[in-house]
Amino acid sequence: MNIDFNKGEGLVPAIIQNANTGKVLMLGYMNQEAYDQTQKTGLVTFFSRSKKRLWTKGETSGNTLQVVKMELDCDQDTLLVLVNPTGPACHRNTETCFDKEGEAASYHLQSFQKFTPTEKALQFIAQLEQTIKERRQTPIEGSYTNFLFDRGLNKIAQKVGEEAVEVVIDAVAGQTETMKGEAADLLFHILVLLEASGSSLAEVVEVLESRHKPRK
Repeated sequence: MNIDFNKGEGLVPAIIQNANTGKVLMLGYMNQEAYDQTQKTGLVTFFSRSKKRLWTKGETSGNTLQVVKMELDCDQDTLLVLVNPTGPACHRNTETCFDKEGEAASYHLQSFQKFTPTEKALQFIAQLEQTIKERRQTPIEGSYTNFLFDRGLNKIAQKVGEEAVEVVIDAVAGQTETMKGEAADLLFHILVLLEASGSSLAEVVEVLESRHKPRK
């Protein structure tokens, strides 16, 4: 991203939005260092204008904001950060910083723990996809993901085929437990293949959705 930090004397607003519900959770500010830290860790990090230092949301409360996607506005001076919150975004224990304080009891941490196992699984896959994207943008020495990217698209595609075969073999043999591990490997390599080929999980889901639209 070509972010213009000069307009705000080194800072840009960062609008934090729940990736699942679309709710705006809070507004913070990032400088270049805070943005880089957010990209590196996958957790939203701001620059505190009062304390004059970086602070990662949830560093004391544990209520972190896990990045799903970051977008830049047309003027290149405002960030929109889509996140999966692990707890209330506001220090008042409310879901967002825009809720009334009297509503705090309705948005305590337990309200963020009522996801079904499938919803939690989908959230993790979205986080994994973001991590894979970050590995490609900022390689880490010793990373298996970067090893795959270095080998190229053909090698990644080959690994997808190998893992798919392993899933089939275990399924036919009735090896349910080992099949789960092979299926996990298959999902991971598919995500890497999508990133390497310039595609995304969202685009795959769009295809699925189009196939399940009611026929006229």
